[in-house]
Amino acid sequence: MTDLKLFNSLTRKLEPFTPVHAGEARVYTCGPTVYNYQHIGNMRAYVFADTLGRTLQWKGYKLTHVVNITDVGHLTSDADEGEDKMERMAAREGKSAWDIARFYQEDFERDLARLNVQPKQHPRATEYVDAMIEWGKSIADKHCYELESGLYFDVATVADYGRLARAVTEDGEGRIESVEGKRNAADFAIWRKTPAGETRQMEWDSPWGRGAPGWHLECSVMGEALLGFPFDIHTGGIDHREIHHPNEIAQNQAFCCTNGLDDPKNSGAKIWMHNNFLVERSGKMSKSSGEFLRLQLLVDKGYHPLAYRMMCLQAHYRSELEFSWEGLGAALTRLKRMVMGVEKLRARLPGAGRDPAHLGPGLRRGDEWGKLRPTLDKFDAAMADDLNTAVALTALDDVLAAKMVDTDLKAELAAAMDAVLGLNLFDLTREDLRIRPKSATITEAKIELSLLKRNIARVNRDFATSDLIRDELGAAGVEVMDGDPLGWEWRLAS
Repeated sequence: MTDLKLFNSLTRKLEPFTPVHAGEARVYTCGPTVYNYQHIGNMRAYVFADTLGRTLQWKGYKLTHVVNITDVGHLTSDADEGEDKMERMAAREGKSAWDIARFYQEDFERDLARLNVQPKQHPRATEYVDAMIEWGKSIADKHCYELESGLYFDVATVADYGRLARAVTEDGEGRIESVEGKRNAADFAIWRKTPAGETRQMEWDSPWGRGAPGWHLECSVMGEALLGFPFDIHTGGIDHREIHHPNEIAQNQAFCCTNGLDDPKNSGAKIWMHNNFLVERSGKMSKSSGEFLRLQLLVDKGYHPLAYRMMCLQAHYRSELEFSWEGLGAALTRLKRMVMGVEKLRARLPGAGRDPAHLGPGLRRGDEWGKLRPTLDKFDAAMADDLNTAVALTALDDVLAAKMVDTDLKAELAAAMDAVLGLNLFDLTREDLRIRPKSATITEAKIELSLLKRNIARVNRDFATSDLIRDELGAAGVEVMDGDPLGWEWRLAS
C-alpha cells in the first residue's frame, strides 16, 4: 500500500501522515452553527471530512472523529461584533434558543445520514461551558485582558499568530476588523459579557461577569477534552483558515505552551486541512436569498442526495467546485451507471460497502488479485495522494467494467472502494435513485401503466397511440427516454 500523504495548511506542504498514537487517527472537524438549515456549500466540508476518515480507516487506523455542534457563542460576523446567531433566530421564530438548536441539529444530522456520512461524535458547545470557563481562567493572567464587553485574548502573547492564514506574508488574509478598546485588531473574545440591562437566553456566571463564551473557545476546549493535545488532524472549510482556526491555535498555544509553529504540534493538531468553496453563480447559495441551496431542495427537484456526494468526489477537496444543475445531473447519471454495475455483484456480498477497513486482510493477499491488482494499486495510490477522489472514482469505474476476472474478487474490491468513497452502491437500487420532484403530481403506478400500454402499442406498430401516450406523459412532467443506454426508461423532469 502507498503511504498516506496529506496537505497541511499550516506548512502549505504535502506531508506523510504519522499518527500521534500508534495505530490511531484522531480527527476534529469544525461543525455547524445550528441556527438555520445547512446549505450544500456547508455540507461539502462534511463529505470531505468523512472521506478523510474513511481513508484513514482504509489505511488501517482506528478512527476517533469529532464534529462539534455550535449552539452558542457564534456571532453574525467572525469578528467580535453583531448578535449571537442563536439568539437572533430564536427571536425571529418566537422559540427558545435551545429549541432552535435542537431542531436544526436534528436536520443537520438527517442531511449527514442522507449523504452517507459515517456517525461521528457531536458534542454541543453548551455541554462544555464550565470547561470553557476553567480554560479561560487558566490562560487569563498571561494572555488575556478585560474590557467592559468581556475577556479578550491578546494575540501578541503567542508566537507566530496568524501563520495558518499567512496574515503576515499574504496580503489581505487573516484581517479582522478592530473593535474599540482592543490592544490589537486581531484580539478576540474569550468571554462576552451580557450588556447591562439585557438578558440572554443562553448565559452563565463567570469570573468576568454573566455572559457567554466566545465562538473560538469551544473548539479548543472540546478538541483537548475529547482527543487530547496534540491530536492528528483538524479540518474545516477554507473560510475557517483565516480567522477561526488561527484563533483556535493561539488559544491552544496559550494553554499548552507559547512555543512557535515551526513545530506544527504546538498548534494543538499536527495537520490542519481545509476544503475549498462550493461556487454557485445564481446567488441562491445565500441564506438571505430565500430558497437557498440546501440538500432538501435537491431532493425536491428529483436528485438523490448521493448525487451531490458524487459531485463533490469528482473534484479535489482543495479545488473550487462549481455547482450547476447540469453538473448535478451528470453526477447522478454516473451514480446510476455504478449502481447498475454492482447489481450483479450485490448478491455476492450482502451488506458490503459499509466498512472502509474490511478489505485490510485482503490487501495482503498479493498475487491473488491477479488482473485487478493494478486497479487496486491505482485506487490506493489516488486516495493516499491527499485524497485524490477524482482518480479513485476512475479506478472504481475500471473495476466495474473489468471482464474475465474472478467475480468474488471483483465484488470484494468494488465494495471496498465504495466503502472508502461512501457512495453506498451495494444498498442503492434504481428505484432509490428515481426520486419524484416535489412538483410532480402523476403517480409512479400511472407512469408504469402508461409505459406498458405504450410498449404494447409500439410492438403492434401503432405509433399514433405510442406518440399520444408519450405526449400525455410529457405534459405531466415525465420524460420518456427511448433507447436510454442506462435502461432507466423515464424520469420526472425537475
